Amino acid sequence: MRFQFTLLLALGALPALAQVPAPAGPQAKPVLITGATLHVGNGTVVPNATVAFAQGKLTYAGPASGFTADKAGYETVDGTGQDLYPGLILPNTTLGLTDVEAVRATVDEQEVGILNPNVRSLIAYNTDSDVLPTLRVNGVLLAQPTPRGGLLTGQSSVVQLDAWNWQDAVVRADEGQHLSWPQLIIRTNPAEDATALERRQKARETQLRDLEQLFGEAAAYRQLPASRRENLRLTALAGLFDGSKTLYLHADYGKEIIESVRFAKRLGVQKVAVVGGRDAWMVLDFLKQNDVAVVVSRLHALPRRDADDYDQPYKLPAQLQAAGIRYCLDYEGSQEAPGGRNLAFVAGTAAAYGLTKEQALTAITLAPAQLMGIDKAYGSLETGKSATLVLSKGDLLDMRTNNVTYAFIDGRRISLETKQTALNRKFLTKYGLN
Repeated sequence: MRFQFTLLLALGALPALAQVPAPAGPQAKPVLITGATLHVGNGTVVPNATVAFAQGKLTYAGPASGFTADKAGYETVDGTGQDLYPGLILPNTTLGLTDVEAVRATVDEQEVGILNPNVRSLIAYNTDSDVLPTLRVNGVLLAQPTPRGGLLTGQSSVVQLDAWNWQDAVVRADEGQHLSWPQLIIRTNPAEDATALERRQKARETQLRDLEQLFGEAAAYRQLPASRRENLRLTALAGLFDGSKTLYLHADYGKEIIESVRFAKRLGVQKVAVVGGRDAWMVLDFLKQNDVAVVVSRLHALPRRDADDYDQPYKLPAQLQAAGIRYCLDYEGSQEAPGGRNLAFVAGTAAAYGLTKEQALTAITLAPAQLMGIDKAYGSLETGKSATLVLSKGDLLDMRTNNVTYAFIDGRRISLETKQTALNRKFLTKYGLN
């Protein structure tokens, strides 16, 4: 008993290093940011700008000369020499669903089975994840937690990254379904015999038939009377046919992209986006004709084929931009949850390979907001929208200069404290370097 009591005392004495900062309370006082260079998010840049917000909404965002209201009563932030950006939005991520990929107890991104349209990533989203603060400090303030595994992996939602629980975090619930399109059967191993190849081909055909049947049933289910018996799987798919949800097709090869989009269009799906899209540059005309948006997965990758240009992954956003195709950027892949903090730098890479810096910024702010249907409130800094923004002493898209000094979500100034900043202070103090 004495040992247990001593252990409790010891645990209680641990420093707050292990704690995620408490979420900020509602905005209590109007805030005025002056002197900063304003990057609106839609391509517009306003030097020496003034931005004002109250009760979580922007009341002014423009040239300093245009702000004529009385400044008395405002909490003023001097942004001279700094840059002001919309909060960055991270699409298609396991953030909040996975902490440490190698520790099974921290991974909650996948459900049993291969057809799970009723799965909701939102209710598994962990607001106490130690990873969240490490993204906020680099300007990522909203994300789209997305389930993984199987074919029809489930529903994603949009959340903000400073909340007590998933109910407080939600910005838009269950906004899309995610379908990992069955991969084309290609013989990559010369030693594989014809029987094994045929077996894989038949398995793929079975998967396609199952998808066809499920989507057909969902379309028919919508026509039944409202008094029908509830079917959670079919109900979850209903929004695809009236445009209230987006079908995210995870596909990389050009033939897979064409096949999956035609499948969705043929069955009456209203809104379609391709996720991954490594070969999107090969099917630009098809994507344009079908008005399909592309969520481009991690640019920091090698070319898919020996014959591809060495910089093909880097210049894909510029090719989509030139073709007039809607697109945004994500960070899907190994260690994607903690790696999401590099979202701004991925956009910076795109800016070095054909995009302007403002186009690259749009790809991680307004473009994902439009795709997820939250652009009326988020994605750009315009009067009437949410005061979700970051102030940086340097270029946010450059890893050498990115230095976020203030961050606000819905007008609430959030903490930029992380385990790393706490450890930095701790050891600076230890060695007398502070």
